[in-house]
Amino acid sequence: MREIVKNTVSGRRGGFYFRRKINVPHQAPAGNPQDSALKNFAAILTLSALLASGSVAHAAPDTPNNTDGLPLISLSEDLMLKYLSAELAFQRGQAAGAHLAMMSLARSTGDPRLARRATEMAIAASSSADALKGAKLWRELAPRSDEAFQVLLGLQLNNNRLDEAKQALAQQLAASTPDQLPAVIATMQRNLSRMSDKSKAAALLRELLEPYRGSVDAHLAIAQFSMVSGDRAGALRAAREALVRFPKSEIAALVVAQIEDKAEAARVLTEFLQKNPASREVRLAHARMLYEQSKLAEAKKEFKILIEQKKDDQTALFALGLLSVQANELADAEKYLSAYIDTLGGQPDRERDATQALMLLAQMAEDRNDVAGALRWLEMADTLTHQGSVTAILKRAQLQSKTGKVDAGRQLLAEADADSDDDRVRLIIVDAQILRDAGRLSEAIKVVEDALESLPGNIDLLYEYAMLVEKNREFETMEKALRKIIQIAPDNPQAYNALGYSFAERNIRLPEAYDLIKVALALAPDDAFIIDSMGWVEFRMGRLEKAEELLRRAYGLRPDPEIAVHLGEVLWLLGREDEAKKLWRYANGKDPKNESLKGTLERFQVKL
Repeated sequence: MREIVKNTVSGRRGGFYFRRKINVPHQAPAGNPQDSALKNFAAILTLSALLASGSVAHAAPDTPNNTDGLPLISLSEDLMLKYLSAELAFQRGQAAGAHLAMMSLARSTGDPRLARRATEMAIAASSSADALKGAKLWRELAPRSDEAFQVLLGLQLNNNRLDEAKQALAQQLAASTPDQLPAVIATMQRNLSRMSDKSKAAALLRELLEPYRGSVDAHLAIAQFSMVSGDRAGALRAAREALVRFPKSEIAALVVAQIEDKAEAARVLTEFLQKNPASREVRLAHARMLYEQSKLAEAKKEFKILIEQKKDDQTALFALGLLSVQANELADAEKYLSAYIDTLGGQPDRERDATQALMLLAQMAEDRNDVAGALRWLEMADTLTHQGSVTAILKRAQLQSKTGKVDAGRQLLAEADADSDDDRVRLIIVDAQILRDAGRLSEAIKVVEDALESLPGNIDLLYEYAMLVEKNREFETMEKALRKIIQIAPDNPQAYNALGYSFAERNIRLPEAYDLIKVALALAPDDAFIIDSMGWVEFRMGRLEKAEELLRRAYGLRPDPEIAVHLGEVLWLLGREDEAKKLWRYANGKDPKNESLKGTLERFQVKL
């Protein structure tokens, strides 16, 4: 069960989340010269030509008012001629003249869209001075336009006109209502983050926000800006001050924890929760931190508190389900994961992926031989999941075949939609495995052979083909396929391991088997099956003590029936028969049809 639990404790894609997002400004490339900065700034703008929206806007003379706040202009022949002449000049590369003409039109008509177009022309021509003139006129003609304000501000900052930018930003802050202030501060922080001189930008931000120290957003904006600028000490000072001045602010506590080292962050969150036990966001962050530090019992306690506060908290239900699986508390795991699925109400959720929960529930049902129950969970994946439904279909097909409905299982695979070659390969491999397990080995080999005609270099198909032909005792074909994998992907440990183990299992070419598995072990030193293979080679070479050491290590990492059989054989030959029988009984309980176990018991004439 445990190996299928991914390293996440959130039903939400991408792990934990804060419902209130913390703004982190984008960084601009450092050291831009003036004209280069102007070109970079052009990428920020989305200015369209005036003709893209039809023509110069106009209203009939008898129109009583204009709801867009635009001037009432009669579209005369002279106006259209001047406008088109400016556009034509611009297309011919005469940007300076085109800009002047468009500016003249904007002034004479009072239309801010013409000033906007003049600004665009100057930006395209990398003319800083003209762009500033155009943006100023645009702002003058459209004083309420946020777009005009942002364009002018960006140009001022990019051209180091800090006094002008400071005045504009100060006016914007002063005009903001308390409700508007957080958004205005966040936007200002983003704008200043585009400055190449981060120290000047930080100083300007602090100066502008000094009158607003009564707002937690001001402190946190300084903290976040400092962090992005590489000033961790300054970020910590600002964040800590925010938390001291606003001790009930969740966002302040989260920002402090984000900046602090792990131990101090945990202390800050714990202390905050003691004073503010109803804070869900902080408790969620604390639970995640505990989980990431492998303090699973403490994490589980925090998630349980979240459930007590809100019984249908999806993140907490999902997390508790995974934690219970890891602790092998399967009854609890099923309870929490079932409740999590219930919260989805039978409807898909684009924010949360139910696949993992459904797969775990199906696996638990299968483990207790409730195949019908497992299939019910898997069938839900068709309606509840956006991604991963192929995984559910694969499992459904395997379970169908397990109950003897081989053709029904294969039909599921044939009808599945494969959006990628990877999904297609997965469907093919499971199809082949179903046929193999049903005793139709030649059909299984043919399925993979046909797939390899269109995907001849696919590693997964080649590996599956090698395992199938080995089972059919076509050892030369197997070796050829595995060596092809090694040639295509020399860092693939499984190919080396499979070939080496095949030699060891047949008790041939043992020095070569040792060398192959040695390479595999260097590539994947903690892979239990590769360690088992090395132990089996050592056993074949007569080094029983070394074999026992390796096999015990492999079994400790993964108590698989196959590894138990190997370790049991070594112990039997070392005269520790009771230990060997205990391992074989374990293997028989887990996999009574294990062929390796059957062969070993027959050779030693042992009855369990």
